[in-house]
Amino acid sequence: MNNDITTAETFLERLRTKTSVAHTNLERLPVSESIMNPEVTASQYLFYLNLMHDVVKQAEEDIFPALTPIMPDIAERNKAALIESDFSALGYAKMQNQKPFENIEAMSPAFRMGILYVIEGSSLGGRVILKNINTALGLTEDNGTAYFAGYGNKTGSMWKSFLNALTAYEEEHNNEDEIIAGAEYAFNTISRHFTQN
Repeated sequence: MNNDITTAETFLERLRTKTSVAHTNLERLPVSESIMNPEVTASQYLFYLNLMHDVVKQAEEDIFPALTPIMPDIAERNKAALIESDFSALGYAKMQNQKPFENIEAMSPAFRMGILYVIEGSSLGGRVILKNINTALGLTEDNGTAYFAGYGNKTGSMWKSFLNALTAYEEEHNNEDEIIAGAEYAFNTISRHFTQN
């Protein structure tokens, strides 16, 4: 049993280590840094939400449904509707969705789990962003920050249950490289989407 825990931790450590450059590059983009700035404006915040909506909506519609056998609670993890409620609260009407992810039909379940890892992980960072947006713009979970509020006080437990499912899946199928490739692809795709718009 102890060996299983060590194996899982080692896999998660490698996942974090091997994606750290792509993760850091995404966090250092001007659009990412803008929402952590105490001087963030409402238009910068909306711009970020707009781009993130493209990512989350496409992932939920085109990538995640195939993961239901691995993640039975995947529908509870959908967040595009939260961004849409923020749009509504802020009086913003999104014109059209872009689709940043490509070649979806070729993605294996393991690769898709890597993408889910990135999107689920953003819920943790969202809690930090939430505080800044709340202070800077005076927005609340019920009025403009539903997306960053995410799972609320369940954020930690939802993340833990995801990591448990991810490590069990990797252990059963021995597909670490594919999961890592999917996570790297997600970070790099989001970065590209953030810089092209």
